[in-house]
Amino acid sequence: FEAFRRVFAERGLPAAIRSDNGLPFASPNGLYNLSKLSVWWLRLGIAIERIRPGHPQENGRHERMHLTLKKEATRPPGRNILQQQMRFDAFVSEFNEERPHEALSMKVPAELYTTSPRPYQGLPDIDYPFHDRDAIVTNCGRLCIHRKKINISTVLAGQRLGLKEVDDGIWLVSFMRYDLGYIDLEQRTLQT
Repeated sequence: FEAFRRVFAERGLPAAIRSDNGLPFASPNGLYNLSKLSVWWLRLGIAIERIRPGHPQENGRHERMHLTLKKEATRPPGRNILQQQMRFDAFVSEFNEERPHEALSMKVPAELYTTSPRPYQGLPDIDYPFHDRDAIVTNCGRLCIHRKKINISTVLAGQRLGLKEVDDGIWLVSFMRYDLGYIDLEQRTLQT
């Protein structure tokens, strides 16, 4: 989180982040495969783009950069962590400022890069004006409604959710603009 905060403060917020389906970007067992990190990104207004499992070619530019990084900065590795960091720093400088890229019409990334026009200003407040009520998910991942505890997900712990009664004892549960599913108060379950 701290690394992303620093990058966002310096460079602004991206429109989207593309990732694979592993931790910390996604949680295979979490509600809608969300992780605490991806929930934070959603709160910041960053769209989540996930590649299909087992299809690294869908993130080809990123995979190619990693291959080049590995070849040039880790073979052989530095003798200690400081020397290795110097090799990484030299790679970043050359990759961004000296080496032309075919995909960029033989320009270097530094010639084309601009910061995001969306500044990082911390988490915005969430409100649900079209819902009947809202509730905060407990640290153990539950919502308490009408003295009943319903398991939601620990990745949403501390997040405010909107609740709208759509039928007698049936509540629509929303996180920001995303509908998570329905709570049946009798069964005390969330149906996605």
